[in-house]
Amino acid sequence: MKTESIQQIKALLATINNRDDERIKAWQIDQRSGVQQALAQWNRRIQHLEKEQALFEEMQQFENDARSKGHRLIVGIDEVGRGPLAGPVVAAAVILPENFQLLGVNDSKKLSAKKRDELYAEIQNQAISIGIGMVDHDKIDEINIYQASKLAMGMALEDLCFVPDYLLIDAMKLDVNIPQESIIKGDARSISIAAASIVAKVIRDRLMDDYGKMYPGYGFENNAGYGTKEHLLGLEKQGICAIHRKTFAPIKDMY
Repeated sequence: MKTESIQQIKALLATINNRDDERIKAWQIDQRSGVQQALAQWNRRIQHLEKEQALFEEMQQFENDARSKGHRLIVGIDEVGRGPLAGPVVAAAVILPENFQLLGVNDSKKLSAKKRDELYAEIQNQAISIGIGMVDHDKIDEINIYQASKLAMGMALEDLCFVPDYLLIDAMKLDVNIPQESIIKGDARSISIAAASIVAKVIRDRLMDDYGKMYPGYGFENNAGYGTKEHLLGLEKQGICAIHRKTFAPIKDMY
């Protein structure tokens, strides 16, 4: 039988995600260094996939527990934008199907912008329903950031196409008559909350990118309104703009 070239083996390895594939055993005894290097690279990829699969299964514990109690429409709720000096706080509520499959979903802060965008698109494709809530800088100044975050979450819940029968919320309780569970660091522990975290983060970052064009000089497109050196320098040079939170330091001391 004709021996496969190293390039052919590399191409085949790119399609194999199972350690039990018989071809792997044959290539393991192939003495060509190029084949062994390709196998080593493949093994690293498989280890990464196995790690992601294990995390995915671990992060379904709260959803599985809720389903074992008879709940079916389980929503994960999270917000982003508590800490920035400018812009809104944005919340998302996401109902995922029981057969949801998407490796890599995690706390949005742990992901690159590119990865968040990829996951955001797939969450949009697979989710049963997604709700969005947004509270602007003026309302944040009026009621404080904690209450604004809670309000945004409630708005996201109301924006859903279906009324859920169980809520999984990142470190918050909502004043609604629906069974709920507040989970500390929920965006890293629940797949539904993590999905909501990604959706909210992508929507807010894109909005802040637009604000960066509307209000140049603060670097909103780079810092999403957080108090980076670029942002603080912009405040020093230009003063505050229309979307700054006036109750947040150092802005509250600037006028």
